[in-house]
Amino acid sequence: MRLENRIALITGAGRGIGRAIAEAYGREGAKVAVADLTLDSAQETVAAIEQAGGTAMAVAMDVTNENQVDQGVEAVVEQWGGLDIALANAGIQHIDPVHKLAFSDWSKVMSVHLDGAFLVTRAALRHMYESGGGSMLYMGSVHSLEASPLKSPYVAAKHGMLGLCRAVAKEGAEHGVRSNIICPGFVRTPLVDKQIPEQAKELGISEEEVISKVMLKNTVDGEFTTLEDVAELAVHLAAFPSAALTGQSIVVSHGWHMQ
Repeated sequence: MRLENRIALITGAGRGIGRAIAEAYGREGAKVAVADLTLDSAQETVAAIEQAGGTAMAVAMDVTNENQVDQGVEAVVEQWGGLDIALANAGIQHIDPVHKLAFSDWSKVMSVHLDGAFLVTRAALRHMYESGGGSMLYMGSVHSLEASPLKSPYVAAKHGMLGLCRAVAKEGAEHGVRSNIICPGFVRTPLVDKQIPEQAKELGISEEEVISKVMLKNTVDGEFTTLEDVAELAVHLAAFPSAALTGQSIVVSHGWHMQ
């Protein structure tokens, strides 16, 4: 068990990538705090982890709410005595060209991704610094490294998370904190499925063409990245034993964007 007795917090873990990682952490021996907008969503993931023999707790957390983030992290530390791993994973998407984009939609995407990542990071670091170290992780995207049309707030936010990750790697080193960002290609989650008809409408092409000519065009094999692919990388980064691996963006994308 690569994460035995580690205490981990994952935001947006009620479904999709967050849930897959939470379940993987549970299998690897971590105590997992499952944070999501509602307790109902979080508790579904908790039930799956516990059914598999793991240990988990549910935390209701709106990552854009400073008090909820601080209180949620405090609840985890109070329950289990510390925090070793934190993954800022919560995210949303909005499809529109820049010239049609409402400021409110821009602000919402930026707030969930970038403000949320900051608030989770700040709350987590306060405890990691006191305890002598930890692993701060971020769910970025290939869009942390390059752009695509119709997704300007998402692209900007994911680029910003990469910058935050690197800053935390620099600042956290003296406190024993490593910081890395996971950059997946397209994974068939509800977030991605929602984009397919939206992009088809905006681009004037079929949904099948969105998949083959937009989403998977630059992969080496025309395949989606899987939840299991991303979860395995998240386990590896959380378990890595030294600061030899910090401040890095790790792309898991079937060859889309090779660094």
